Amino acid sequence: MQLHFVVIAEGGRNSALRIFRGGFAKTVFSNDQNAAGGSELDGGAKTCNTSAYDDVISANTLERDGDTHMVQRDHMPTFEVQTAQTAYPTAVERGILQRVSEFVPLKAGKLFIVTTEDVWALHGSAIRPQLDANRVTTLFFPGGEVNKRLARVEELADQMLAGGGDRTSVVIGFGGGIVTDVAGFLAAVFMRGVPVLQIPTTLLAQVDAAVGGKTGVNLAGGKNLVGSFHQPAAVLIDPEVLATLPEREYRAGLYEVIKCAIIRDRALFEMLETQADGVLALDADLVDRFISAAVRIKSEVVSADEREGDLRRILNFGHTVGHAMEAETEYVRFLHGEAVGWGMLIATRLAELAATLTSAEAARIQRLIRRYGPLPSAANLDPDHLVARLASDKKTLQGKVHFVLPTAIGAVRVLSGIDPALVRRAIAETLR
Repeated sequence: MQLHFVVIAEGGRNSALRIFRGGFAKTVFSNDQNAAGGSELDGGAKTCNTSAYDDVISANTLERDGDTHMVQRDHMPTFEVQTAQTAYPTAVERGILQRVSEFVPLKAGKLFIVTTEDVWALHGSAIRPQLDANRVTTLFFPGGEVNKRLARVEELADQMLAGGGDRTSVVIGFGGGIVTDVAGFLAAVFMRGVPVLQIPTTLLAQVDAAVGGKTGVNLAGGKNLVGSFHQPAAVLIDPEVLATLPEREYRAGLYEVIKCAIIRDRALFEMLETQADGVLALDADLVDRFISAAVRIKSEVVSADEREGDLRRILNFGHTVGHAMEAETEYVRFLHGEAVGWGMLIATRLAELAATLTSAEAARIQRLIRRYGPLPSAANLDPDHLVARLASDKKTLQGKVHFVLPTAIGAVRVLSGIDPALVRRAIAETLR
């Protein structure tokens, strides 16, 4: 199989992007070229500037008759994330579950697969025959946000030690976003760090949680407050597994795709607007396109800002209030993507109130988010309680809550110092 590798590397305020076919590499942009210039790549695809941030460029867009459209490649892409310390592939490929063994590090010792019983029952048979049974131990995690706690990580680490785990061991995260978060954190702390291979099986994990190296667990006071940046050895995304995903889980994952469209890709937004029926029906071509688009965006942003010092903060759009809603309901009412959906609605209303977004653009964003619902009711949540919870959010710095607010479809800004009364109003008006 011929693979296309899209490599994004930070270079000042621009990125160098290379496409690899076999052993050939063509540099499309050098460090002193402007990515918005629209150089051709990959047989007719052109780059475009998708937001006010010009750190990175788009690999999957095409200008046609003055408009920007998504492009489906002949071969599904592999995006290589490059950070200061490492580089790894994020492969989007139907059937890649049949090739997991090719991505296990050559000198790996024991392999520990962190998964849930339902995922293993559905998809374990695709992985099991590829791996040496004498080297593999399956660690079952109960799943759910309520179990995403330090005590569970300690239990898994004890099982690794009992199973002969050492510094040559490799953890394989095989499941949804909670599993990949926990498996990544387990790998980060066991023996002070061992490799992790991420194989996400939910849409939310494929387009967000498994990519970028954020790992962690929850505290009673907030989400993901204990964790580590630990980049994986590889991320293997097989869209085929989504056929077994419950509809509610699939829709929850779509909110993270919508997030990517709002913050950075107007063409993706327009596709989600016009092709909603096909997206909800799991049309294979559309699924492949929007997963690739979302993974591209995440790979670009992480390569430019691994540890959320600046650009990566845009990925938190919808998460500030969304995390507060999850904590307020003790992680049992909303799936993470659903909370992000509500958070995006609130952030969009806040942007409108703060005059960073026109009412027309706000209406389009809100309409698209609700099109992919329904969202669980949040009418009984107290806006004052949610505002109070924002103080303990990990995105709050030196007492200032930072919000990611859209300025247009495909562009956002990070703002702090917003009047809490305005935040409360946005929450109250959205949830009522």
